[in-house]
Amino acid sequence: MPKIKTHKSTSKRFKITKNGKIIKRTGGQGHFNSRESGKVTRNKRSDSQISDASKKTIVRAMPHA
Repeated sequence: MPKIKTHKSTSKRFKITKNGKIIKRTGGQGHFNSRESGKVTRNKRSDSQISDASKKTIVRAMPHA
């Protein structure tokens, strides 16, 4: 059997917590942030949680996490 490889772009974008939740960074933070309101800027600082529907796909792509 060959080794199971980790999907590298998935492992860089998502983190699996100790309790099994999947966390990702909020999108849209690259540039053009000065025109956003303060409320939007504040909300972009926090990480967001992935739904259970996408969880299975992400966990399969990261077998060693």
